[in-house]
Amino acid sequence: MRKNVAMIVKMDECGFITPLTLIWTNGKKYEIDKVLDIRKKASLKGGGMGIRYTCKIKEQERFVWLDEYTWFVEI
Repeated sequence: MRKNVAMIVKMDECGFITPLTLIWTNGKKYEIDKVLDIRKKASLKGGGMGIRYTCKIKEQERFVWLDEYTWFVEI
């Protein structure tokens, strides 16, 4: 299952997107400490295809997907 989330990102002059902060539906913000990996990948639990960002958030690895214009996480 997938959960759409809001995201604060940085986009450089070449269009490269780096996620900075994940914003959960209740408004709670989770700062992304580091992006470990970026690759085009399917979400097996949430369905859909997109760019999967492997992120370090509070010392834990989490996957965050960008599916066209929508950010989501698997739950």
